[in-house]
Amino acid sequence: MTVKESSDELNPAVLTRAMIAPTRGRRTLLDYVALGVATCGVGLLPLAPGTWGSLVGVALYLGARALNLRLLASATAQGWRAAQLASLQTACIVASLLALTFIGIWAATRAEALLGRKDPRAVVIDEVVGQLIAYAFVPYGGWWLIIVGFLAFRAFDIWKPYPIRRLERLESGLGIMADDVLAGCYAAALLSLVTAIYLLF
Repeated sequence: MTVKESSDELNPAVLTRAMIAPTRGRRTLLDYVALGVATCGVGLLPLAPGTWGSLVGVALYLGARALNLRLLASATAQGWRAAQLASLQTACIVASLLALTFIGIWAATRAEALLGRKDPRAVVIDEVVGQLIAYAFVPYGGWWLIIVGFLAFRAFDIWKPYPIRRLERLESGLGIMADDVLAGCYAAALLSLVTAIYLLF
């Protein structure tokens, strides 16, 4: 049995039967690409890499939101209807999140082999994707929405309510990504509820 690492110190160890043997020989360009994607530039920081990964997700969300607002303004000026824009926006969000998830599974699987560890602390692409999912289907709001979304995702990622922890037992990159994707869905549901209450009252 091997013990899965965690990017969060509050999580207890998870045992898995899979053994990881680090790859030997010279690393290829794809190996470095996988490590870059998996660590997102912050995974090797010594303190709370999962939290740093979530902050990368927040930064990506803010950048995507700014770009999206410009595109929406341009499309509206060209005569696009609100229903068309909403449909296109939803399709782009879903496609982007699916693409990032599959890329994350590939990168995390390769990083496990390169680092010789199960669910290495350095791999934070799962936190990035989970954080983006938390913001996926709520209307644009102020900084309170950003902060609540960040705290909600971190709470679910650390607490891991059922069945999030069970998903960690899936093999390789799928297990690394799946629990954070579900934590992001839980955070998105909570954030949507908080937003609805705020808009009603």
